[in-house]
Amino acid sequence: MPKIRAATVAEHRQLQQAALLDAARVLLAEGGREALNFGALAARTGLARSSVYEYFRSKSELVEALCTVDLPLWAAEIEAGMAACDGAAERIEAYVRGQLALAADPVHRAVVAVAEFELDDAARARIRAAHTGLTAMVVRTLEELGHSRPVVAASLLQGVVEAAVRQIERSREAADASEIADTAVRFALDGLGPGAAAADTAPVGTDSGSGSAGSGQG
Repeated sequence: MPKIRAATVAEHRQLQQAALLDAARVLLAEGGREALNFGALAARTGLARSSVYEYFRSKSELVEALCTVDLPLWAAEIEAGMAACDGAAERIEAYVRGQLALAADPVHRAVVAVAEFELDDAARARIRAAHTGLTAMVVRTLEELGHSRPVVAASLLQGVVEAAVRQIERSREAADASEIADTAVRFALDGLGPGAAAADTAPVGTDSGSGSAGSGQG
């Protein structure tokens, strides 16, 4: 039995679990999904391989624990960034840039990727539930921008973010990631503006700013 390094057995188990999760993050960051196995975890933490199973019965259970701990923290970072902004448009930008910054983090990228392979539908549903507060904040922000269907707009906004994440993953270049982030923000703000639909559908020849000014000079 491993030497107890805490005041109680319960505290010892908490410390060991935390150490295993830390080791899992390092393995995922360094080698991706293929690097995460119980033998490597044992080597990283100084435990026997059989001892790892005393804390997590399977890789899926380990990954679920990682997601349960880390994803809400990452969501809280984004929410804090949004809360620090004064205006609605600035909060939308913080929402987009916050998620794209996380997508560039190797640990976040690896945890999300491995979760897709290791977790069942029920586990993924529990993890998605942790993000409901963040989604609600986006909906409130879109309401401030004047949207009549802010829930739909929030879903479309998330689609923009996820598309940008895929583009960044394909590129792997920091300069490209910055440009993709800027493009996603512009797309989100321009496409989600409450007057965008009206402007796009205005009949040709109507009074719409510079266009009408130009025709007046003819």
